Amino acid sequence: MSVDKSLKIKSGSVKQRNVLKRVERLKQLMDTDRWNEGDSILGMPKVRVQKISLKKKKKVKTEEETASAKKK
Repeated sequence: MSVDKSLKIKSGSVKQRNVLKRVERLKQLMDTDRWNEGDSILGMPKVRVQKISLKKKKKVKTEEETASAKKK
């Protein structure tokens, strides 16, 4: 059974996830040197998920734009 087009979320894969997959957790643990080869997968340490928020950059006005704004 398929999902109707009106019910699909266009930005579904862009949303930040709260839970990492095992492979992603292992990669983060290896990057921070908290995982040693041969450690058990059971009882793996917790990994904090970093939420990334992008701020909009302020537009820098050039000399031409300021001159044209003063003329108006």
